[in-house]
Amino acid sequence: MNTIVLDHPLATHKLTLLRDRKTPVSLFRALTEELGLLLALESTRTLPLVPVAVETPLERTQGGLLPALDPVLVPVLRAGLGLLQPFLQVLPTAKVGHLGLYRDHDSLVPVPYYRNFPPLLESRPVFILDPMLATGGSASEAVRQLKEAGARQITLAAILATPEGLRRLEHDHPELTVVTATVDRQLNEKGYILPGLGDAGDRTFGTN
Repeated sequence: MNTIVLDHPLATHKLTLLRDRKTPVSLFRALTEELGLLLALESTRTLPLVPVAVETPLERTQGGLLPALDPVLVPVLRAGLGLLQPFLQVLPTAKVGHLGLYRDHDSLVPVPYYRNFPPLLESRPVFILDPMLATGGSASEAVRQLKEAGARQITLAAILATPEGLRRLEHDHPELTVVTATVDRQLNEKGYILPGLGDAGDRTFGTN
């Protein structure tokens, strides 16, 4: 599995503010989007290009365009919605699917409740958007659902990851690429990320 950790002072700055328990909802949303933009740029670094010729005002030159089949963005509901807009800024023609998963607070097992994906997944790069890679259970299930629907080129974008979650994905989906802002220390006995930033969904939508 290919794991890419952002190495950028802006990512560190924004993540530090995001962790702060005193950060209000409006700022938390803005920081999530700003970090999402950095994640989007790194996640799309290896997208293929089709060579094309272009006429500038001065001469003809060679350039490159993305293939005709648009990428697919799949936010994992609900916290993944916070990363959708920055990815759409980078990929404005992307198709958007949705996957509803929640983690049972007692068993920590992911429970699916909604799935709606665009067609032709087997021919499109797919980006799963989920800010928290904790146990890896929900992320692994998201990848499994997309594979079942035909996806072959899958990248997971997360703000936080854990060693436990990365090991789970390495075991379940070794061909996956993971892009994250940081890898935190560990999970606690309840499966929460330490030091973490709390519940990303609650802090994004003001339900904590």
